[in-house]
Amino acid sequence: MILGEIKRVVRTNNSLRVSRSIRDTAYKVLQARTEIESEKDDTATLFEIANRLNISEKEVVYALDAISDPVSLYDPVYNKSGDELLLMDQIGDDKSGVERWTENVALESAVSRLDDREKNILYKRYYEGKTQTEISEEIGLSQAQVSRLEKNALKTVKNQIS
Repeated sequence: MILGEIKRVVRTNNSLRVSRSIRDTAYKVLQARTEIESEKDDTATLFEIANRLNISEKEVVYALDAISDPVSLYDPVYNKSGDELLLMDQIGDDKSGVERWTENVALESAVSRLDDREKNILYKRYYEGKTQTEISEEIGLSQAQVSRLEKNALKTVKNQIS
């Protein structure tokens, strides 16, 4: 069984597992696209491919997306004279300013209701990036106590926000 899994991984060599049925659909889509384009000497449309295979256009897009290689967020999409623009720089945030503002107000309000020790632990943990062990050494508590206080503080904040 282990040897079979190793052979499968080497054979597919993909970091993402795509089901066989989706891969089969994708290869049928590619074949249909080639046939349509050779028949009419023009680019095949989604509608034509879907029609030929009796599937929805959505399934065509899904199948083709499934077999495309994944890209890294750190892949450059533009590079000219040392100015590099990464894919990550092109991803936007759909939240409006008002929505983000109200979330921040709710979060600040919830955190302000915590006691000073809980606020301090959350600040050190999430703003300074310290581990529970580092915090426990700084404030003179055990790591388990810091963990418990952090968990309770997060639970309190979550309950007040929701």
